[in-house]
Amino acid sequence: MQLEFSDDERRFRDRVRTWVSEHKPKEKRPPRGPAMRDFDLGWQQAKHAGGFGAVSWPSEFGGSGLSLVEQLIWFEELGRAGAPGVGCLSTAINHAGPTLVARGDQDQKAFHLPKILGGEVVWSQGFSEPGAGSDLGGIRTRADLDGDHLVINGQKLWTSNAQFASYQETLVRSEPGIGKHKGLTWLIVDMTTPGIEIRPLDTIAGDQHFSEVFYDNVRVPLANVVGGLGQGWSVAMTTLAAERSAAGASHAAEVAHLVEALIEMAGSRFGPDGRPLIRDDEIAARLARHRADAAALSAMVYSVISRAGRGGDPGGQAALLYLQFGELLQRVRATALDILGGEILELDSDLEPWTRGFLADRMYVIAGGSAEVRRNIIAQQILGLPRSY
Repeated sequence: MQLEFSDDERRFRDRVRTWVSEHKPKEKRPPRGPAMRDFDLGWQQAKHAGGFGAVSWPSEFGGSGLSLVEQLIWFEELGRAGAPGVGCLSTAINHAGPTLVARGDQDQKAFHLPKILGGEVVWSQGFSEPGAGSDLGGIRTRADLDGDHLVINGQKLWTSNAQFASYQETLVRSEPGIGKHKGLTWLIVDMTTPGIEIRPLDTIAGDQHFSEVFYDNVRVPLANVVGGLGQGWSVAMTTLAAERSAAGASHAAEVAHLVEALIEMAGSRFGPDGRPLIRDDEIAARLARHRADAAALSAMVYSVISRAGRGGDPGGQAALLYLQFGELLQRVRATALDILGGEILELDSDLEPWTRGFLADRMYVIAGGSAEVRRNIIAQQILGLPRSY
C-alpha cells in the first residue's frame, strides 16, 4: 500500500486547502427547515463554480473527475477546515447522480445531471418501507403498467428530506410474485406529481430529517425508468455502491475533526476539582482511544483506496468502514456528554451542534443498513463465514 503522496498530490492539497479556507460558508448551517435547504444549495453552487461540484463524477458528465487519492484529499481538507458536507444534497450527489451516470439514458443524464451539479434541486431516496428497511427485497410498493405510465401505490418510510425534494429515486415492485429481488424497478419520481403525500417525522433531535411518503395512484412515465423495467435490484446495487464509496473518506475526515474539537474542549472546561477535564485520567484515556480509533479508520480508508487504485474490489471493506465509523461516533458522542454534562441536553444554547449531534448521530448504526447487517456482510465477504439466517 502506497502511503506517500506525490508532488502533484501535495500541490493539489495546497490548492484545495486554500480554496476551502477562502470559500467555506462563514455562517452556521441552519439545523432544519427551508433555510437549511437553501444553505446546502448555496454551498453546492459555490463548490460547482470552484470546480468541486461532484468530486467523484467523471469530467465528461460535469464532475471534477478527481482520482481516488484526490477525492481523499478533498474530504480530508473539508474535515480539517470543519467545512460543511453535502447536507440534504447527499442523495442527489452521492446516489442519484452516480446511478444516472452509470445506468441512465442520454435524456435522463442531459436533464438531471446539470441540475444536480448546479445546486438547483434536492433529491430524496424512496427505498425503505415498513418491513423493508435493511432488507430491500421486502419492498411492496406497487407499480402497475398502464399504457406508457407506471401507476404507483404504497408507502415509503425514513425518506430523508422528502419535504424539500424535487425528485426521488424510488424502488418499486413492478412484477409481483416472481421473487424478492426480481421484478423491481428503479424510477425517477417528480415529487410534484398528483397523489403524493409527504408527512415529515419529528426526531429526537428536534428536526424533521425523515418523512413518510404515501403514493395514491401516482402516474410516472416510462421515460423515468432507469435501467429497464424489472432491473431495479441491479440498478439499486449501483446506487448503494456509489453511496458507500462516497461515504468512507468523508466520514473518516468528519470523525477525526470531531475528536480533535472534543480534545480542545476538554482542555478548556473544568471538573469539580478545578482542573481541566483533559487532565482527568479517565477522560484523557478515552480521548486518546478515540484519536487512535479515528487514525485506524483513516488507515482503513487509505487501504481501500490503495486497493481500488490497483483495480481490486473493496468487497466487504465498505461495510467495515461504515461500521467502524458509526460505532466510533457513538463512543465519541458519549464522551462529549461526560465532558459537557447536562448542558449538552439543551437544544437552545451555544452547544446546540454538540446536542444535536449527540441525539441525531444515533442513526449511523442503522442508516444505510444496520450494524447487524454490516456484521453479516463482513462475516461473509471478508471472513468467509456462512450466511446467517
